[in-house]
Amino acid sequence: MRTGEGEGVQSDQRVSIRRRGVQRLAEETWGSGRSIWSSDVGDRVLIVDRIEVGERPAPQWVAEALGLEPGAAVCVRSRRFVLDGKPVQLSTSYLPAELVAGSAITRADSGPGGTYARLAELGHKPVRFREEIRTRMPTAEEAEQLELPSGTPVVHICRTACAGGGRAVEVCEMTLDSASYVLEYEFDA
Repeated sequence: MRTGEGEGVQSDQRVSIRRRGVQRLAEETWGSGRSIWSSDVGDRVLIVDRIEVGERPAPQWVAEALGLEPGAAVCVRSRRFVLDGKPVQLSTSYLPAELVAGSAITRADSGPGGTYARLAELGHKPVRFREEIRTRMPTAEEAEQLELPSGTPVVHICRTACAGGGRAVEVCEMTLDSASYVLEYEFDA
């Protein structure tokens, strides 16, 4: 087997999560009611063991990214994902509150296909995504929540989802346990 093929194995022999950056965000995934995680984990057991949903004023950088006035209300969805009994990701999504008010996005369970399927139902289907990826050391809180051994870095991904016309409809910050992931991007030239 050549490097990069297969399912990458960590030093503790746990199988890595192969995060398929392009396939996971394809409309055929969330548009068919599947979770974007289904591209990454297959039939492995993934649970969201912590979820908080609420409305609050947008942080400055979020307001700018979403094209909102400073302090405008956003719906905030914070989650912790656990795979095979191990916390692997923290995720916080910010969506314009006026756009998602009264929808399933404002509830803990947003339904089949998740947030992107609900945005499509609201007439704001994501048609373009942009992700920025950085690596860094975790904050003390992140290390605790992800149960990271000392010295383990994290991967920080910030994704912006845009609807037709270029309107940003979601900003999502993800913090990944770097020892649990292989980031994969496959696309045509």
